[in-house]
Amino acid sequence: MKLDSLIQALLPKDEKFFQYFQRDVENLLKAAQALDELMDGKMAIDQRLQKIRQVDELEHKGDELTHAIFRYLESTFITPFDREDIHTLASKIDDILDFINGAANRIALYKVDTITPGMEALAAYVLKAVEELSNAVNHLSNLKNAKEIRSCLVAIHSIENEADDLFERTIGSLFETCKDPILLIKNKEILVSLETATDQCEDAANVIESIIVKNA
Repeated sequence: MKLDSLIQALLPKDEKFFQYFQRDVENLLKAAQALDELMDGKMAIDQRLQKIRQVDELEHKGDELTHAIFRYLESTFITPFDREDIHTLASKIDDILDFINGAANRIALYKVDTITPGMEALAAYVLKAVEELSNAVNHLSNLKNAKEIRSCLVAIHSIENEADDLFERTIGSLFETCKDPILLIKNKEILVSLETATDQCEDAANVIESIIVKNA
């Protein structure tokens, strides 16, 4: 074990960071679930608008949790793992939520009436990736569960690759079949937000992998 890891292991753990992160990913998971639900093509417009407002509220709550983590990080000397990794992981969780909120808000902003199969499928991938990320974060308080955490990280990478493939096929089909340039732009921006959310999940997974390696 490296000297810095040994010192870290001997220091008392500050459980408050883990509590903050657990609340943060719980909030993120709720937003991903709401996004998945509002991307149901059969949902009525008024129900969809209600889900969009719910995602927006969860995004604001996520901002508050992120700032709470940053403030606590500034005020405490002892941290359970590298300070930079704590900051980066909190930022990445916030980024995922921003892109989820961006995709939802564009549906209302652009007055999109038809949810395409590609949007539905990408939203489902976002939810799957967030579920795995939530599971990984909830196990960070005990790095003896590194094998289980890594299993979640591998799943996130696989989901992101599948989402990339779907995104490329969907964009290709959109440019080939959509004759309305305004509608094309609207749909493309929503699809980009959804796909980028899965990219951000993979970035968060990479931060967690770094935490595991540093504390091995």
